[in-house]
Amino acid sequence: MSARFLTLADAIAEHVHDGACVALEGFTHLIPFAAGHEIIRQRRHDLHLVRMTPDLIYDQMIGMGCARKLTFSWGGNPGVGSLHRLRDAVEQRWPAPLQLDEHSHAGMAAAYCAGAARLPFGVLRGYLDTDLPAHNPGIRSVQCPYTGETLAAVPAINPDVTILHAQCADRQGNIALHGIVGAAREAALAAKTLVVTVEELVENLAPAMNAILLPHWIVSAVAHCPGGAYPSYAQGHYERDNAFYLHWDAISRDRESFLAWMDAHVLRSADHRDFLGGLLEDAA
Repeated sequence: MSARFLTLADAIAEHVHDGACVALEGFTHLIPFAAGHEIIRQRRHDLHLVRMTPDLIYDQMIGMGCARKLTFSWGGNPGVGSLHRLRDAVEQRWPAPLQLDEHSHAGMAAAYCAGAARLPFGVLRGYLDTDLPAHNPGIRSVQCPYTGETLAAVPAINPDVTILHAQCADRQGNIALHGIVGAAREAALAAKTLVVTVEELVENLAPAMNAILLPHWIVSAVAHCPGGAYPSYAQGHYERDNAFYLHWDAISRDRESFLAWMDAHVLRSADHRDFLGGLLEDAA
C-alpha cells in the first residue's frame, strides 16, 4: 500500500490527537517546523513531546500550551542559551505544568533504537559520573550476562506519531532524506504512525551521500511543504537562518512578546507558505 498524500492540515487533524506521544525529530537539520506550527494552530494539548533537542519549535509548542510532558536531551536555543518558554513552564508552570524526562543524546538514541526493534529498553555505556540517574527514575542499570559489566538502561520510546521533514518523496510515498539525519530513521521505525513533510515530490529518488530511504509501507501520510523546516535548514534547498535563532531569544524571553509574535506569525497564518510570506514582509 502506498502512503497517502494529504495537506499538512489534514495530516495533523487525522493523526495527531490530544494526549498523544508525538516526536518531531530532526537534529539541527530538517526540523519539522511547519508541522509543529500546524499542531499549534489546531490547538492540540496534553501532548507528550519527544525530541533529542527541543529547539525553537518545542519552545513555541510548550509556550502555546500544547505539552504536558517532555522527553528530551539538551533543552536550549543552539548558540544562545535558555529556551525561555520551556524554562517558564518548568519554573513557573506557565502556561501549564511540564513534566521532564531528561536524557543524554546517546540515551535518547538508544531508547529510539529499542523502540524501533520493539524491545522494552535500550542499553548503553552512558550516564557515568553524571547526576541524571539521580533525577530521572527511568534511567536504570542492568548487568551484562556475558561480561558482568554494568550498563545503563533506558525505556524504549514508541511515539504514537513521529513527524519528520525530508528533502523528497516519490509518487508512491517513499521518502528520501540526506545530510545530518540524527535519529530520524530510528524515530520513524519506533512510531505507530509516521507523517512526513517534504520539500518536493519527484518521479524517482536520486541517490545521495548519507541518504536514508523510508519505504512507503511505513509512511502513513506525506504532505508537500516547501520550506517546511525553516528556520532550520534543508540541505540542498536552503540554509539555517541563524539570525532568527538569535532573535528568538528576545522574542521568547517575555510572555507578552512571545504571545504577540505567535499570534501574528503562526495563529494568523493559514499555512506554512503564509507564515514564510509574513516573515518576508516583516524583513522588508
